[in-house]
Amino acid sequence: MEKATISQLKNHLSAYLKKVRAGRSVLIVDRDEPVARLEHIRPGDEKDDRLSRLEKAGLMRRASRALDLTSLRAPAPTSQRSVLEALLEGRAEER
Repeated sequence: MEKATISQLKNHLSAYLKKVRAGRSVLIVDRDEPVARLEHIRPGDEKDDRLSRLEKAGLMRRASRALDLTSLRAPAPTSQRSVLEALLEGRAEER
C-alpha cells in the first residue's frame, strides 16, 4: 500500500486516482498518522456496504423471505366509531 501526505494527495490527485482505479490502495497520512485510505470501489459495493453498516449497527434487518404484497393491497379496516369518541372513552375510563 502506498502512503501519501495530504499535500501530496492535493497536488497529485489525478495520479493517485489513476493508481486507485488500477486496484492499488493509498494510505493518507497527516504528520505520519493515518487518517484515511483510498480504495477502488467496484460497481454495487457502495450500496451493499451501506446496508451492511446499517445491519451491523442494529438499525435494520434484512428480510428472510419475500414480502407478500397482497396484504398491502387489501383495503384498510374501518372503525365503528371515530377517533374522538375512542379518546373520550379512554379518558373517562382513567377517571
